[in-house]
Amino acid sequence: MTNPCCAANTAHGEKGPSRQQVYTLLVEIGRKEGDGLPEKATGAALMCFASGIDEAEAVRETVAILKQADTNPLDVTGYGTLAEREAEGHEIDEEERALMARALEENAVIVAQMTPFFD
Repeated sequence: MTNPCCAANTAHGEKGPSRQQVYTLLVEIGRKEGDGLPEKATGAALMCFASGIDEAEAVRETVAILKQADTNPLDVTGYGTLAEREAEGHEIDEEERALMARALEENAVIVAQMTPFFD
C-alpha cells in the first residue's frame, strides 16, 4: 500500500492511537496470464491479512494490490479482526499473529497462504 499509516493528530501535534486494524480476508482468484499460479490450476484461494480503517477499506486495498500483481480477484470473504476472530473461537497461532502485527506495522497487505484450485 502506498499510503502511510493513518494516525490521528491531536491538537498538540502529537500522534494519537492509530485507527487502523488488521482484517483476515479470503480472496478467490481466477486465472490471468502471468498470474504465477501452477500450470493446470483453475484459480486459487489466498489468505490475506490487510490493514484498514474498516473492513471495506482493507478489501479495496487488497483487491487493488492483487490486481497490480497480475492476479484476477473474483470474490473476497472477510473474517474480521483478531479480536473478532478470537471472540468466535478461532485458534490463531503465533506465526499468524506475527503476520497480522506486521501488516499493521507496515500498513500492508500480506498474503499468508495460497491454495491453488485444480479440476
